[in-house]
Amino acid sequence: MFKPGAQLTVNNASAVLRDGLAAIAGGQSSIDVSNVAVVDSSAVATLLAWRRSARQRGVALAFGALPVNLQSLADLYGVSALLNEVTAGAPVAPTSATDRHH
Repeated sequence: MFKPGAQLTVNNASAVLRDGLAAIAGGQSSIDVSNVAVVDSSAVATLLAWRRSARQRGVALAFGALPVNLQSLADLYGVSALLNEVTAGAPVAPTSATDRHH
């Protein structure tokens, strides 16, 4: 299973995007983002691009529970529902700040 490193920012988003797209093209239906600790808006864009690529291939892509900082960005940009879709039996991350336990 493809698993990005601890950072997903503008500094490495192109490479991480490319690697994730290759994994999806290779048949993977899940990407484990649980170790991603440092994010910016590029992380959200990358996950959305992966989701779009998977859909174009007819694959349900699961991310699992998003790290809190990534979930907060998704909430801010109004795309939480897109990233937290229940797919392939994946658990759904909390979608609001009140649902999360810190």
